[in-house]
Amino acid sequence: MTNPDETVELPNADDPDDEAPPRLAFLGPGLTAGASDDDPSGIATYSQVGAQFGYGLAWTLVLSLPLMAAIQEISARIGRVSGHGIAGNLARHYPRSVLYVIVGLLCVANTINIGADLGAMGAALQLLIGGPALVYVVLFGVVSAFAEIFIQYARYEPVLKWLTLTLFAYVATLFAVEVPWREMFGYIFVPTFAHGAAYFTSIVAVFGTTISPYVFFWQAEEEVESTDGDPRRPPLVTDPKWAVREFSRIRIDTVVGMVFSNVVALAIVMTTAATLNAHGVTNIETSAQAAEALRPIAGPFAFALFAMGIIGTGLLAVPVLAGSAAYAVGEAMGWPSGLARKPGEAKAFYGVVAFSTLIGIAMNFLEINPIQALFWSAVINGFVAVPVMFLMMLMTKRPEIMGDLMLPSGLRILGWLSTLVMLATVFGLIVTL
Repeated sequence: MTNPDETVELPNADDPDDEAPPRLAFLGPGLTAGASDDDPSGIATYSQVGAQFGYGLAWTLVLSLPLMAAIQEISARIGRVSGHGIAGNLARHYPRSVLYVIVGLLCVANTINIGADLGAMGAALQLLIGGPALVYVVLFGVVSAFAEIFIQYARYEPVLKWLTLTLFAYVATLFAVEVPWREMFGYIFVPTFAHGAAYFTSIVAVFGTTISPYVFFWQAEEEVESTDGDPRRPPLVTDPKWAVREFSRIRIDTVVGMVFSNVVALAIVMTTAATLNAHGVTNIETSAQAAEALRPIAGPFAFALFAMGIIGTGLLAVPVLAGSAAYAVGEAMGWPSGLARKPGEAKAFYGVVAFSTLIGIAMNFLEINPIQALFWSAVINGFVAVPVMFLMMLMTKRPEIMGDLMLPSGLRILGWLSTLVMLATVFGLIVTL
């Protein structure tokens, strides 16, 4: 079979519809997927890593970057080539029992994550302005669900893109504190290892946070969403002449999104290492607790930036978590699905968005330990990620899904390597339990 990156016909430059879009227009599903991966739950993980081990685990974010970029690009290619998301392809080509188990676990993990993220957002706003955190939880949940359901997708998608800018708060926070830059760069590029279960558990946590199944589903479905019903952009399996341009767009979008995600994660680790760890504060359990701990050490400005970042990234992550669950359930059940549809056209799909957000809100009223909730969410995510990644790699070899547009060898190798690393991560998680 031919390599599409080398042999597929280029678009016709004489056709105005075929003109390449501006470079910034290439940024879409990959950017929002990468940014949403730094949700308040992820911020809590990175804060704990920086507080407990200083700069010692910074190298994990460099190592995970090519792996997460590869698996995200693969998920996007599956959606753009086949015209169906991950769940849609599972429903068409694999046993229903496999489909239902994976989609069920994904929904459980996403809903727990939504609850934990809303709780962190409420706690962060309480730190900034005072008042009842639970009221803020309800407010954030209702606003997120309302916007996702009732705002026209063509207008809502740019909102998600703009929300990614809130993550620059963490880059700004890094420059607002004193950082030993020379020492930091040494840890980034030279791996260090230590004995003990806590160190290994933190490595597992970093990989489990950066490689998350909900962003696989989201990016694949957003590729489908962007072409659904547009006769000028059919699935590439039926019209492969656009493959060169589309794969280039997907790669730019994905790499930018994943680099952005890991730079922000690295900034959080560096900030908490330079402040909390350096002052003996090593036990951080939530993102809001990390923000509060920064106040006496790094000053009110760094504290405010950190807390506002929790709220901003939560406003991005909660819709992505609810949306990816709705996409998965919708495709599994064969319902009309998609954020581009009006509420009356996809009642069940939007019902999943509303229900998962409502359960997430309710979790915060049930006195559920947020740390235990995040822990079990990470466990479930790990157990979902491995079979999903394995099946995704098998999908890319099936002509009925990919046609002749198989993966380039380099991307295929990185995809399998990412799957093996995630398998080792889950095995390590089981051992540390």
